[in-house]
This record gives sequence, structure tokens and C-alpha cells, in this order.
Amino acid sequence: MTENYPNPQTGGHTPDPHATAPLHGQPAGPPPAAPPAAGLATPPAPPRRGRKGFAAAVLAGALVVGGGAGLGGAAVWSAFDDEGTSTSAGSDRTSSQVVSASDEEAPKGSVEQVAAKVLPSVVQIEVSGAQGAGSGSGIVLSSDGVILTNNHVIEAAADGGEMTVAFSDGSRAEAEILGRDPLTDTAVIKAKGVDDLTPATIGDSESLDVGEQVVAIGSPFGLESTVTSGIVSALDRPVNVGQDDQNNSTTYPAIQTDAAINPGNSGGPLVNMNGEVVGINSSIRTASSTGGEAGSIGLGFAIPVDPVLPIVDQMSEGERPTHARLGISVSDPGARAAAEGPSGLLGQQQPQAEQEDDAPAVIGAEVVELGEDSTAGEAGIKAGDVITAIDDTRINSADSLVATIRSYRPGDEVSVTFLRDGQEQTVTLELASD
Repeated sequence: MTENYPNPQTGGHTPDPHATAPLHGQPAGPPPAAPPAAGLATPPAPPRRGRKGFAAAVLAGALVVGGGAGLGGAAVWSAFDDEGTSTSAGSDRTSSQVVSASDEEAPKGSVEQVAAKVLPSVVQIEVSGAQGAGSGSGIVLSSDGVILTNNHVIEAAADGGEMTVAFSDGSRAEAEILGRDPLTDTAVIKAKGVDDLTPATIGDSESLDVGEQVVAIGSPFGLESTVTSGIVSALDRPVNVGQDDQNNSTTYPAIQTDAAINPGNSGGPLVNMNGEVVGINSSIRTASSTGGEAGSIGLGFAIPVDPVLPIVDQMSEGERPTHARLGISVSDPGARAAAEGPSGLLGQQQPQAEQEDDAPAVIGAEVVELGEDSTAGEAGIKAGDVITAIDDTRINSADSLVATIRSYRPGDEVSVTFLRDGQEQTVTLELASD
């Protein structure tokens, strides 16, 4: 993933882990005081002064500049006449005309209209705990305070930490975790003692097209209610942002966008031009892996909503999230180590080993090991086979296979295409559950 904001080797929230691999993502969540080794965290946000405080600060700066500039310019200023121009005694000098423009309703399908619709449904989440402190974003799902965000945004509060949610009207409330899922980097929290919130409208991420305009909303670097826009740059981009404590990778088939996403945007919505949530902003690709605070370079990644909605429903009900599985360990062809941990889920792609000069290049995900009662093994797949497609989706790496399987649900039937001894074969199987 890319946002710590995961930085997909492609890339905030309360402590965000930093991902630096060139192909993975860095979380865009809040900055942790002591960020976890795997994520990108946004530095703790300064004390909130609110809109009035911010305006006062800006005004104070303007007065300083104006004071310096006014020393030489005040002498030529005079009142406006009826024609909207001003004159100076003994001079033909004129000054700028001041006009009054009506604030017309935003055109349908404009960024302005989308922002007006979605902003009331976006919150800032401030988290503190043993891992550090930071802030991220969230999406209101219900009028009584159920909120969707990234796991990496709120994980610091999972072990006795504290969480506060700031709403668009300036009000605040404490919050608790209903459920979290490190494998999809999603979490659901509940703000306490609130009602009459404006739930976001959930859209259809499957209907997105490359080149389609989208809008991202969140709290980059603690700047709440920030709106940016761009297009869908790519779909189904495999983004790997690290591993959980059981060596299972956090990998998903991301929506890539050039809308500016920065640490603190994590957990906020990516919406279409109807104002419908189609993704959860989660990670960014950074320009280098030398450390320091990450920032947008036009390579942002969002988790598509369609595949994770069943998991969101499970977490909202307090249930443990379930995931589809093939029951195999995989790596890029030629890699020497298995990538799957003890849970049996597809794991993180391992570094690729050097191949012999005369070895043909093979693209796909190589089966390293089959787990007990593996549904893939029962279908006839063996260690050494290279999986090249799931249904109509081409598989070009271990991460690609992990991300693709994560888009399915347990019990779904899929067609698996693989190479064995250079010969292509296809089997149909039912995905198991973890």
C-alpha cells in the first residue's frame, strides 16, 4: 500500500508506517511521533485554532506585508468615484474598479458542487497512543456516528490509545473502534454521543474508467476539509504497503489518481463527480526512499469500495473480517522464499532472485508451497506452477495475485490459469475462507 499514506512501492493518519519500496505505497495517514517501521506517518498536527484563528493569522500576515507596501503607495489612494475609478489630486491616475459578483449556484458535476455535497460527510480523526500521535481522515457512514477509515490511521488507539473525531461544523467527539482489518487496511470506528450526521453516498468503484475525473477530500498535514481534484490514472494497480504481525501482506487492487493526496488524507474519500464515494484514500508513491516526510508527486492510491464493503459490514457488526484464499504461498517467478505466513493467506511478494542468463522470463505468481487443505491444491495446482490469470485478470507478479484474490469473497468461483512445464492449463475452483 502506499499510505502511511502507504507508499506503494507505488502511498495520513495517526502514526502512519513509512513504506519505501519503489513499487509499494506509503500510507497517507496521520504522522506518528514515533512512526512504526513499516509506515509513513504524518507529524502530529499543531493545536487547532479553528477557522477564526486561522483567518486571524492570515490577516496578521497580510497586515505586515501591507504595512511595508503601503508606505510608498498610500499617498496616491483616494475614494472611488461613481464610475468606479479613483483619481489623485493633480493626476490622471486611475485605480482598479471594485465590482460585486453574485454567488451563483455551482454547476452540476463541478468540483465545487461535489465538495459542497461531500464535505459534511468527511471528518478528521486525531489519534494518540503508545506508538505516537497523528491525524487522518474518515467517511461518515451513518447519522449516529459510524465512520470508515484506514486501519493505519487508528491502529495506535487499538491498545489503550485515544481517538477524537472533528466534524465539518467544528464540533468534536470521542470515538471507539468497532473493528479493524490490517489485510485490507480498513477500519470502522464509532463517534460517541452524536446524531444527525450526514452519511456519505457510496458509489460503484467497478464503474470507474481511466481518465474519469475524481475528487479527494481529507485533512492533509492536519489541514481539515481540504479538497483536491484529478483523474483516475489507472485501475487495479497492485499496491503493497507492508505486512501484519503474521507476515501477511497488506495488498489491494488500488485506484491510482493524480489528485493530490498527502499524509493526513488517509481514510478520506475519493469520490466521482456525482459526489459518490468510490475509494478510500490510503497511500502514495514517493519520489525517493531516503526518509523524511512524504508528499504528493501525483501518484496517489485509493482502496476501491466495492471489494471491501462486505468487510466493512462485518466490522460494523463487531464481527471478525473474513477474506478469500487460495491456500498457497507465492512469490515472483525465480524468488527463493515463500511469502505466506501461518494464517494461509496469500502473502507479500518476496525479493526476486537472480535468474540464469538463459532462463526464459516468466510473468506471473509462482506457487512456492501449498497449505493444508489448500483449495488450489485440491484443484490440481502444484508447487512450481506459475499462475498467470484469475478469470479475465492477468497476473504479472505475486502482489498482483494477492490484490486480485483480495477483490473476491469466500465462496466465489474463479478460473485459475497457470503454466506448468511451459504448458498453459486452467482449472475452476471455489475460494476458501480464512
